[in-house]
Amino acid sequence: MKIFETIEEMGHEQVLFCHGQNPNIKAIIAIHDTGLGPAMGATRMLPYVNEAAALKDVLRLSRGMTYKAACANIPVGGGKAVIIANPEEKSDELFEAYGRFIESLNGRFITGQDVNITPQDVCTIRRQTSHVVGTSEKSGGPAPITAKGVLLGIKAAVNFRLQNQGLDGLKVAVQGLGNVGGNLCKYLHEHGVDLYVTDVSSEKAELVASLYGAKVVAPDEIYGLDVDVFAPCALGGILNSDTIPLIKAPIVAGAANNQLESEQLHSQALKSKGILYCPDYVINGGGLINVYNEMIGYDETKAFQQLNNIYDTLLEIFAIAQSAEITTYEASRHLAQERINKAKSLKTKE
Repeated sequence: MKIFETIEEMGHEQVLFCHGQNPNIKAIIAIHDTGLGPAMGATRMLPYVNEAAALKDVLRLSRGMTYKAACANIPVGGGKAVIIANPEEKSDELFEAYGRFIESLNGRFITGQDVNITPQDVCTIRRQTSHVVGTSEKSGGPAPITAKGVLLGIKAAVNFRLQNQGLDGLKVAVQGLGNVGGNLCKYLHEHGVDLYVTDVSSEKAELVASLYGAKVVAPDEIYGLDVDVFAPCALGGILNSDTIPLIKAPIVAGAANNQLESEQLHSQALKSKGILYCPDYVINGGGLINVYNEMIGYDETKAFQQLNNIYDTLLEIFAIAQSAEITTYEASRHLAQERINKAKSLKTKE
């Protein structure tokens, strides 16, 4: 990877490599855009195979946060951070050191909870910086509201692609049964959906099966099921040249970030197969909506109004893609950039 060329090509304002000893910490903070406000994006902790993989992940995730905020009409920029470590290596000293890195940015970056980071970890980070969100959880935490946003996205896709106003009797395959995936299964079950699920944890899969009557399948079988919707809710990169040919579902709509291994190549591959793809940073915007509203003072009515906009925004994206004969990924990028430019223009005139 040509680091500076890649950063320039993706449009990032700032990328920081955070390293320290005692404790040993390796982290990357990527600030994509602050034109509309401070960059907001959660922190994840993963034992990446190498530093290049970590950099690729944080660059794509932070850019996705810019588009996510724009599509959700939230006045913040896009950022993201990764800590390169096994979750078993967690310590208060590590998170306090990380908090000092966040504090050094003087509010340009606001972070919170993502993969392998708990609310307690966020509280530890907060000892060193006030630029974190997700400690109060006035709304009950980001996972349920993120899942509700995904449910709305599935409804929009079903309406557009299948000309069906409801979900009763439809078949949905859910990949990944963590906090968001598990809540999504609950909501889908309440809407009369027949569930097919998989997870690397057999305990999580069996729990969902017992609660919601879901059928558990092996991880490599989930792609080829004859279902109406495939909902990826695990880690990214799962829509690729190996998996897309297996997919039979006419709709892909899930909570995972960075679902497309190659954004251009694999969004086109889905389109060529006649599969309607819900861009991940649009359909999973509920988490951002949640933490933003907690930051400014939680107003449930306002938060759910913003959440409900996911449905209309996706319908707008589908219509743009159909009319312009482009992929839904390209349509969502166009819509996000249009909203960013409009907001920046209004901000300049103030």
